[in-house]
Amino acid sequence: MGRPDVSDSTLTSRVNAARKAIGDSGQQQKLIRTIARKGLRFVGAVRGQSSSDERADATSPQPTAPREQPPRRAFPPSDRPAIAVLPFLNISGDFEQEYFSDGISEDIITALSKLRWFFVVARNSSFIYKGKAVHMKQVAEELGVGYVVEGSVRKSGDRVRITAQLNNVATGSHIWAERYDRGISDVFAVQDEITEAIVAAIVPQIYAAEDFRARRKAPDSMDAWDLVMRALSHYWRVTRQDNVVAQALLEKAVAIDPTYGQALGVLAASYTFSGHMGWTDMATSLPAAERAALAAIRADSEDPWAHHALGCVYLFTRHFEDSLAEFELALRLNPNFSLAQGYYGLALSYCGRWKEADEAACRALRLSPRDPFSAVYAGIAAYA
Repeated sequence: MGRPDVSDSTLTSRVNAARKAIGDSGQQQKLIRTIARKGLRFVGAVRGQSSSDERADATSPQPTAPREQPPRRAFPPSDRPAIAVLPFLNISGDFEQEYFSDGISEDIITALSKLRWFFVVARNSSFIYKGKAVHMKQVAEELGVGYVVEGSVRKSGDRVRITAQLNNVATGSHIWAERYDRGISDVFAVQDEITEAIVAAIVPQIYAAEDFRARRKAPDSMDAWDLVMRALSHYWRVTRQDNVVAQALLEKAVAIDPTYGQALGVLAASYTFSGHMGWTDMATSLPAAERAALAAIRADSEDPWAHHALGCVYLFTRHFEDSLAEFELALRLNPNFSLAQGYYGLALSYCGRWKEADEAACRALRLSPRDPFSAVYAGIAAYA
C-alpha cells in the first residue's frame, strides 16, 4: 500500500533544501546530481576519517554537515505554567532497572499532560538530559519552562522508594519535595500522589476547584505494565532493531493483558511506523496496526495512543478526514502529545491545509524541540 502522492513542487523544494544543507546548489550539483530520466544521485565521496585526517583536512573546504535536529525557533513564553519532567535517576545499582525509573517519569509526564492548564514538555525532549549533569537553568532555557521536576527511584525486591522534587527555575528553590516508600504493587498510587502534589504546588487555586486524579486505566497485571515500560524505552530510540524489540515486548504485554489499551495503542503505532519507514511491508503492517488500534479503543476509548495509532492507519490508507478526526481526539485527550501533534500536521498537509499544518508542526516542535520523531514532520514547519 503506497504512501500519499508527493507533488513535483514539494519534491523540488525538499531536494533544494537537502542541497542547501550540505553546501550544494542546483547550478553546481557538486554532491546531489540530477540524472536525466533517472532521478537523483549522491556523488560525494564518503569515507571514514581518522584524527590525523581531520587535522590534515582542517583547512580544506568542507560541505556543511546536515543538521541532526530541525532548526530551532525562538519559542514565545507559554500562557500556561510550563513544566519539564526530567528522567528520574535509577539508584538501584542495577542498569537493568533503567526502564523502571524511565517508566515512572513517563507516566508522570502523561498524567500531567492531561491537565489543560499545564504546558508539559514531551518525554523525547526532556529525556535528552538522561545521564547528563546539567544545570537546571540550562534545562529551563533550552526547553522554555519555568518548572523542572526531578527525582530518583530505588527498586529492591518487592519494594520501591521514589523521591521527587519540583523546582522553580526563576528562584532556584524547591517548591515541593517528597519521598515515597511503598510496595511495588502500589506504584500507580505513588505516581498519582506525586502528580497531585505538583498540581497543588503550582496552581493551588485550580487544585482546590478540581478533584484531580489521573484518568488512566492501570493494567490488571503489573507484569504487563513492566513490559510496556521496557517497550517504550526501545520505541523512542527510533531504530529498526529497537522497533522490533518494542513490538515483541508489547505483544507479550497484550498476551498477558488483552485489554491493556496503551499496550495495544503503542503496538499499533509501532506497526504503522515500521511500514512507513520501509522496515516492513505496508500491505502487512497496516492491517495489523488497524486491528491493534481498534482493539485499543475498545479496551480504553480515552487512551490517546489508541486514537493516535488509528489516525496513523487512516493517514496511510488515505482516509484523511478520518485520520484528522482521530488525531484531534487524541489531542483532546492529551493536548501535550507531541507525536500526535506532528502527525496531525502531516495529515493536514496531505489535505492541502498548509497554514494549519504549519501551526500543528510548530506546536509539536514547541512541545518537544529535540524530538527524534520530528524528522517526520519538521519539514512542514520549515517549508509550509
